[in-house]
Amino acid sequence: MPSPSSKYQQLQQAALEANLALNQAGLVVATFGNASVFDPDKRVFAIKPSGVDYLSLTVDQIVIVDLELNVIHGDLRPSSDTNTHAVLYQNFTGVHSIAHTHSTHAVAWAQALREIPVYGTTHADHLTCAVPCTDLMADERIEGDYEIETGNQIVEHFRRASLSPSEVEMVLVGGHGPFTWGTSPQKAVYHSVVLEEIARMAMLTEGIDPNVSPLKKSLIEKHWQRKHGKDAYYGQ
Repeated sequence: MPSPSSKYQQLQQAALEANLALNQAGLVVATFGNASVFDPDKRVFAIKPSGVDYLSLTVDQIVIVDLELNVIHGDLRPSSDTNTHAVLYQNFTGVHSIAHTHSTHAVAWAQALREIPVYGTTHADHLTCAVPCTDLMADERIEGDYEIETGNQIVEHFRRASLSPSEVEMVLVGGHGPFTWGTSPQKAVYHSVVLEEIARMAMLTEGIDPNVSPLKKSLIEKHWQRKHGKDAYYGQ
């Protein structure tokens, strides 16, 4: 029988690499942020330990947690955002990795409680709608299990807005910051990088013209379809 460490080593390694990639991309400061990787067969996920510096993070420190929030493997406390990750894995089918950052421009939009409009084709290459932003959390939810309620708030926002998490793989949590996800750790991290760039571009655009209008629908559709449609021709 394999030891617990060998049983989860591949999952831990994937989570380690995702967390280090967030740091290398300049999306995290100090110990802020985290990434996790989900194994749908084992129904567990690997996540960064709470408060551990990225530069000293090792594969053995990555914590394994099940969807009932039990620590299955690891000696350290998992990220304080672990419960949020669990809620998203429970509700968003097909999501195999989640990233959470405090990247500057994305957080600025979240603090302003504003979704990010589609102002250009860089945004349209990745989604056809505004990057959603949740409302500020109500006091009674803050006083409950804050991290679970954060996940609930994201899920509820997507349901109310009829958004598909397989098409819109990013969200701003009002007053807090961004969460992104994907079918792989690489995609979850990529979406964090893209979201920060979209947020920065949109902020600069509004600085040039505060009355700028969203990009016209035909251009949005063209850029989305050429990359994601049935006749997509972007890439190899």
